[in-house]
Amino acid sequence: MASSRDEEFTAWMTARQGVLFRTAYLVSGDKQTAEDLVQTAAAKLYLAWDRVHERGNVDAYVRRIIINEHNSLWRRPWKKREHVTEELPETGYVDPQTDPTEAAALWKAVQALPARQRAVIVLRYYEDLSEAEIAATLEISPGTVKSQASRAMATLRTRLGSAFQLEEQS
Repeated sequence: MASSRDEEFTAWMTARQGVLFRTAYLVSGDKQTAEDLVQTAAAKLYLAWDRVHERGNVDAYVRRIIINEHNSLWRRPWKKREHVTEELPETGYVDPQTDPTEAAALWKAVQALPARQRAVIVLRYYEDLSEAEIAATLEISPGTVKSQASRAMATLRTRLGSAFQLEEQS
């Protein structure tokens, strides 16, 4: 029985690892933090695998873990310290199918959003979740999802100007 459980978990994790990393990276904006978030989420999911797998809501459960872990990371005092370095940090991921300068500008603007607004934008436009699914994931009301998305989109429009045509999904 334990080997079947482990095989199911390993198969699911192998299939979803890329998606989980993308979500973690989009929420955190940092490759190393995203890797840590996915690793922590995998460990927590493994402990709850039987309970979560039977209900069929594994993806939602893991997204919630990633969001919670990211929120708890930026609350920790050591995270607030700045570290001086001689090397510039790595640049973010740019989709080669889009104009690299536009994608970089958009990603920079998304990263500058407050944590909750960024989480709503990532879950809505990158993960393609509905308002109800985002509300459940972030444990907030659908109205809060709408207001956070609206504020985020207004901020992005202001920061990016008319060069970008951002459209809200209905």
